[in-house]
Order: sequence, then structure tokens, then C-alpha cells
Amino acid sequence: MSETIEPVDAAPDGGRELHVRVLAVRAAARFHGIDLDPELLRKEGGGAPPSSAGLVEWTRDAGLWARAIRVNFRQLLKIETTAPVILLLKDGGAAIMVAADRERAVVFLRDPRAPQGTAPVPVDELQLGQLWDGTVLLVRGERGEDDAEPVFNFALLFRMVWREKRILRDIAISSVTLTVLQVIPALLVMVVLNSVIEYHAMNTLALISIVFVIAILWEAVLTWGRQMMLVMLSTRLDARLNLMIFDRLMTIPIEFFERNQAGQIGYKVGQIYRVRDFITGRLLTTFINIFMIALVLPILFYLNAFLAWTVLIASATIAVIITAFLPALARLTGRIIEAESRKGAVLVESLYGVRTVKALALEKVRSDDWDGRVALTSQLNLEMGRLSAWPQVLSLPLERYATIGVLLLGGYVALTSQNPLAAGSLVGFMLLGGRVAGPLISFARLVQDAQEARAAVGIVGEVLNRPTERRAMNTGLRPAFRGAVAFEEVTFTYEGGKTPALNKVSFSIPEGTMLGIVGRSGSGKSTITRLLQGINRDYLGAVKIDNTELREINLRHLRKSFGVVLQDNFLFRGSVRDNIIAGRPGLTFEDAIRAARLAGAEEFIERLPQGYETFVEEGSPNLSGGQKQRLAIARALIADPRLLILDEATSALDPESEALINANLLRIARGRTMVIVSHRLASLVDCDMILVMDAGRVVDIGRHADLVERCAIYRHLWLQQNRHMNPEGGRHAPTPTLAQGD
Repeated sequence: MSETIEPVDAAPDGGRELHVRVLAVRAAARFHGIDLDPELLRKEGGGAPPSSAGLVEWTRDAGLWARAIRVNFRQLLKIETTAPVILLLKDGGAAIMVAADRERAVVFLRDPRAPQGTAPVPVDELQLGQLWDGTVLLVRGERGEDDAEPVFNFALLFRMVWREKRILRDIAISSVTLTVLQVIPALLVMVVLNSVIEYHAMNTLALISIVFVIAILWEAVLTWGRQMMLVMLSTRLDARLNLMIFDRLMTIPIEFFERNQAGQIGYKVGQIYRVRDFITGRLLTTFINIFMIALVLPILFYLNAFLAWTVLIASATIAVIITAFLPALARLTGRIIEAESRKGAVLVESLYGVRTVKALALEKVRSDDWDGRVALTSQLNLEMGRLSAWPQVLSLPLERYATIGVLLLGGYVALTSQNPLAAGSLVGFMLLGGRVAGPLISFARLVQDAQEARAAVGIVGEVLNRPTERRAMNTGLRPAFRGAVAFEEVTFTYEGGKTPALNKVSFSIPEGTMLGIVGRSGSGKSTITRLLQGINRDYLGAVKIDNTELREINLRHLRKSFGVVLQDNFLFRGSVRDNIIAGRPGLTFEDAIRAARLAGAEEFIERLPQGYETFVEEGSPNLSGGQKQRLAIARALIADPRLLILDEATSALDPESEALINANLLRIARGRTMVIVSHRLASLVDCDMILVMDAGRVVDIGRHADLVERCAIYRHLWLQQNRHMNPEGGRHAPTPTLAQGD
């Protein structure tokens, strides 16, 4: 293990001394080239030292791999890594293990607070046992190129299933045993008919009866056990699929969700469970039945080869019939899935917009749309039922022959053959013939189910196999932002667009600037904020923050460093406090109060029935538009971001709410860079700089008074909105007073 670790200053955070565990983790992170921000560490209640879970979360948020585990001293000596290992001590402290000597049975520890160049101290098992309870924190660097996002397909699903090798092994053993137990009754019937009845052997009958009962009971027990193992396999696969689906969806760029209906996405993703049922149901059962065929088929040929061949031919004919219908069934399955997804989109859209539906009396219109979708899916399902009925009807006579009709043919053979079948053998052949015909027929139907599953995999893959932001979220620089922003010849066109949304846009602002962006609709104002957030990254030119190109910055770090307030902000179900600290769930109640006070929300929150614990319903019906916006601003400010974006944050508010928020802007802007997009120019008068956009180009940038004088577009917009004011911005009405608070 390497002994070269860069030390961390004991008081890098404005003079405030950091906890020794924080220093240890920061030292380990610096070994991997990452400088962790202590402000992003989840705060523990009651002044307790940072927990292992909190340290792991803090480290993972920075893009590193981290895990807290418990080991003994011998295992600690065997850890092979060049990276430092953090030992969490009983008293809440920490030590860094920089080396281990197995021969001497000692580890070399360094105090995270020790100055640079301090030699590590050798510690043996007895000494360490008095300080350490076995908890270590392992930290590794970012995952590399080899850990690319796996493509969602059958291979990925099979790998998930194969991870449960122990369960699959037990299922296979129980299935083989069940197959043998299912054959035993048929063999016993043969013995009874051939020997017991002919020779009146009561003792043999009694013995066979006992064996029969034992076999049935054992089969029941094994059947229950196998079913439980299948349920366990299905449950574990469900858990992995759910985690993978949500993880993938959260890393898909937002443009995909903007272009596709939520209902369609939800229905398509839901098709993964059809694939799951195929793998753990039909496919697994069919392969289990392979052993049945391997065991029973030789017995059938031993009893009578002619009858055995007829069973095989009947089964093969059924396979040909089913295969002939597969192309038409596959095409119809794709049409049904598409129709169902469109139907689901209508339902989800109607539920999500139910307030608009009620307000505009659109119930009849939406109901007619829903009726049309239901009629189409019903028609397609009816066509599927008719089409799938044909192979079932055509193959039914052959199925019946394989299970029952072979008895008649066997009877004829018994009467006409020179080597007639005994009665017991004939009945046994009938019983065993069904055991072979069933699995063979299921093989044929497996192909049909596989076609449906393949179609479902394709549908799910349309969503999950899209390019994700994972690499951008796990790699890249994580600088400490100051807030300077620069656009250099930036050109950007939305997918499918013909004209650029931004056309060679260039401007720059120093840190701490309050920048207003104005312009007519479609001029590119919101596109600038989207590029700043890293939502769209395929632009030409350069977008820089503190002279660092935005695409070189870790995307998760970038977005955590921004506070964003939109025109229509979504509040989650939960308390007011939970919504304020949604981005930083580890923060305290005092942090929520501080953010609410800065956003001007404290006044109305205290008047709510339960204050900060008031429950916010879905859609926030118990809050006004102004209250929602102030909560959204508080949520954006909770992390004290260096850059804050307000994208039409006040355009939908009543004048009183807008005036209150505008009165707080100067206080909110203190110590941070703010980008404010607004149609209402009166709210931007106090901005340090105002950027005027038109048709994707920068027309001018400057202060309000200068722009009124020299920029025709700005002056026109200003006079349109503020004819009751002086051109220079002087108001006939008094300016709103800044809200009081810290």
C-alpha cells in the first residue's frame, strides 16, 4: 500500500475546524484526485460524529466508489490496495491505514490531523483492538470505460437470472426428482395391471400402495418447495429489474421525456414484466421438462417403438402448425403493444391534467378520445384471439391423440400384433405418452411466447437503451465554483429544428453578477439556462464557468452547484419542510427555516395549519401560486448555491406575490451569481447586467438605463409594459421595500 497521501488542512472551511472523520475521507478522496466539499456532507443530529453511511453517501455523490464494511484484524492485513483505508474508531475518530506488514502483523496508521511528512505509526492487533471496532471505509476511483452501460436485451436478463445460481441449482435438482416421482405412478400402474391382478398378489399390491402414497407425499412437498424457490427467484429478479429501470430512467436526458408522453413511456417500460414472466415461467418450465423427455422417451421406445414414433410425429406436426402462425402473431403483438401504450398515454395525461379537464369541461372530449383508444385495443385483441385460436383448434386433435388416442392405436396393435402389448404396458404407455407430448408441445408454444417476449424486449429497449448521462454524471472535473459565466460563439439547434435556437451567442459576466435575460418569445432565453444546467450538451462553441468548459465538468456536481426555479415548479407529496430540503435530505430543520426566510416564505409557512409540517398534496392544491414559487425558491437556496437560475419564476404570479419575491431578489443575490429570465422587465431594473436576445442572437448587454437609451428592442419592450413609468425606470409608485430578515 502507498504511504503517499496528501494531507488536508484542519481548518479549510472558513476557519471552522473539520471533524477528524471528514479530514480522513477528504484525504482518501484527494488520493483519487477529488477534492470533497465539506458543505455537501449530510449533517448528523445532536452533534454526533459523521456516520459511516453519511460518509459513504458524501463520497459517492462526488463520483467515487465507497463502501463501509466490518472486518477483523487478519482480514485488514489482507486488504490489497494502493489506496488509503479509513478506520472508523470507537470514540468517533478515524485513522488512515497507509500500509500493512503481514509478516510482523502490524498496520501503519496516520492521524488525518497530522502535518505533512509525519511518519505513520505501526500498530499491532492488541493495540488496535482497544480503539477500533472493525469498521473500515474503502474508497475507490471512478469506474472506467470498461464499465459501460450494458445494453438491455435477453442476454442482460439471463445474466441477472444466472446470478441466482444456487436457487437455479436447487430448482433443477427438485425438478429432476419431481420428474422421477411423476413417472413412478405410471410404472406402478403397469405392475398392478400386469402382475398383481393376474396373480392376485395382495402383498405386492400393499407394497405398491405404500410406495405410491410415499411418492405422492414427497412429490407434494417438492412441488411446494420448488414453487417457493421460483417465487424467490422471481422476487429477486423483480427487485433487480426495478432498481435497474429506475436508475436508467433517471439518467436518460430530459429531452427524451419532453418529446414522449409519460403514459407511453410507462407502458413500454412495464413490458419488462412480460419478459420476466417468460424467463421465469414458460422458458424455465420448458427446460425443466427436458429431463422429463430424456427420461420417459426411452421407456416409450422400449415398450413399443411404433407407438412412440406416432407420438413424436404428432408433436412435431403441432410445432409446424404453431410456427406457421408465428409471423402474423408477431406483427399483431407489436400493433397491440403500440395501441396499449397510446391508450395508457391518454389515461396518464388525463389524470395529470385533471384540473384543466375539470376547469374547461373537457370530460366529454377526453372520454371520446379514451373510448376510441379502448375500441382500437379491443379490436386488436379480438383479432389476436381469433388468430391464436386457429393453431389451438388445428393442434387439438393431435394433442388428444398423443394423450388418449394412442390408447386406441395401442389396443389395435395389441390385438393384431404378433407381440401384443400387455394391458398394463398399454395403460402405462398412455400415461407416459402424455408426459412426453406435453413438453414437446410446450416447446412449440415456447417459440410463440419467445416472439412476444422478443417484441417486449424491443419495446423496453426503445426506452432503456437510449444514451444516458451516466458517464457525464460520474466523470469530469468537480471545481469549487465562484460563479463567472462566459458563452463563446455558442450555436445550438434543437433536435428536429431547422433554425438555431442560439446563433453564435457570446457574452461574459463576472462572479456575483445578477444577470437578467430578456427578449421576445422564442429568442433563446430559456435555451441559455438549459445549456448552463447541462441539459443540452451538443452545442458548438464553448460555455464556461470560471474558465472551465461546461462539458468537462461533472454533470452531477454542476447541477448540485446550481439552484433552479422554474415557472411551474413541482412539489412532492410530503411536508413543507421535506419539500424545502428535498435536494439535501440530511440538512436540519434550522437550515429549512433559514432558506425559507431568505426566500420570503417563512411568513406564510407560519400561518399554515401545521407550519413546516403541513402536508403538501399531489399538485399542491392547498398552496397558492405565489406560495409554491417561494417554496421552490427556498428549495433552490437550501444548498446555498453559487449560481441561481430563475427561469420565468414570477411570470405566472399575482402582482402581490411577484412584488414580494422581487423585493427579496437583492437579498437572495448577495454572494452568488444569478441568471433571471423574465418577460417582465420591471423585475430586472436592479440587475447588474441585462442581456437582450432576439432570434437566437445577442442584441445588446448592459444596465437598464443604458439599454433604454441605446437598444431599440429593449426600449420597445419596456415602453410596452411600463407606459406608466419614466423611460429611465423611475416609478410613479413607490418601490417595494426589501423584506426584513437575515
